[in-house]
Amino acid sequence: MNKQKTAILFPGQGSQVPGMGKDLAEHHEAAAAVFQAADRALNEPFSELVFHGAEEELKKTANTQPALLTAGIAIWRVLQEKGVDAEYTAGHSLGEYASLVAAEALSFDEAVCAVRKRGELMEEAVPEGTGAMAAVLGMERADLESVTEEAAQTAGAVEPANYNAPGQIVISGSREGVEKAVGLAKERGAKKAVMLNVSGPFHSSLMKPAADKMEQELNGLTISPLQRTVIANVSASAYSSAEQVTSSLTEQIHAPVKWEETIQTLVDEGVDTFIEAGPGKVLSGLVKKVSRRATVLPVYDEETLNAALEKLAID
Repeated sequence: MNKQKTAILFPGQGSQVPGMGKDLAEHHEAAAAVFQAADRALNEPFSELVFHGAEEELKKTANTQPALLTAGIAIWRVLQEKGVDAEYTAGHSLGEYASLVAAEALSFDEAVCAVRKRGELMEEAVPEGTGAMAAVLGMERADLESVTEEAAQTAGAVEPANYNAPGQIVISGSREGVEKAVGLAKERGAKKAVMLNVSGPFHSSLMKPAADKMEQELNGLTISPLQRTVIANVSASAYSSAEQVTSSLTEQIHAPVKWEETIQTLVDEGVDTFIEAGPGKVLSGLVKKVSRRATVLPVYDEETLNAALEKLAID
C-alpha cells in the first residue's frame, strides 16, 4: 500500500441518484456528520431531499450540485477515517469543488453554499429548452471540432464541452447548434451521437453570464493553501497556488472539461489507484478507457466501501 500512488476522484452532474450516501450515513458517523453540516450550511433539511426526495427535485441543478458535493465528501471522510489517503485529487466539473474540499483549500460549509449558488446561476443563464448537450462516440477530436465549427456557423452556438475519454466527447450549446452537429457527426462517421437529458448547455460559451456572476461569489470564499495535488479541469495540470482557484473555477463554467488529459496527467505522475467517491461508476469507466492497467475503486455504499478497503489492504 505504501508504494502505490492514489487519486480520489469526484463525479459531476449526471451521476446523482436518490438516496445516495444514505447507506454510509447510517453506518458511519463521519458520513452522517457531513450531511448534517450541509443541512446547517444551507439552512434547510437538505439531507431529507437527498435520502428521500423525488428524483425530479434532485435533478434540479441547484439541488444536484450540493447533493453530489455532500455525498462525495461524506464518502471521503469515511475513507479517511478508515486510514485511506490520497496524494492526488480531481473532480469532473462540479466535482472539482469536492476535490478542493478534500485538498483543504475550501471548507465544506463554504463549498456547499457556493455550488448551490453555482447551480442557481447556471439554471438562470439560459432559458430552459433553448440549450442542449449531446454525447458523441467514436469520433476523433479534430474531426468533431471541425463539425462543431461548421454547425455553429449555420445553426447556432455549439462546441466541445467534455473531453471525457478517447472516442467519447460531449458537445454543448444552443439546441439548434447541437442538433445540427449531431446530424453532421453521424454523417462524418461517428459511431453514435445522442442528445443528453440535461437542463442546460454546460461548459459552453452560453454559460459565460453565469461564470461572470460566479466569479463574484468565488471572490468571497476563503481559499487556503492546498494540502493535496489537485488537477484542474480547464488546464489538466496541477494547481500551483491557492490564487489560481477563483480564476480556474470561474473559467470552468464555460470552458471544456479536459477529463481525458486530467487522467493522463495523473497516470504520468505515477498514480495507479483511482478511488471514485460518489454514486455510480462513470469516472471509473472513463479511467479504464485512458489506462487499462489502473486500479479503479468506486465507493458509494457499505458494500463498495468494504470491497475497496479489502483491495487496498491486499495491494
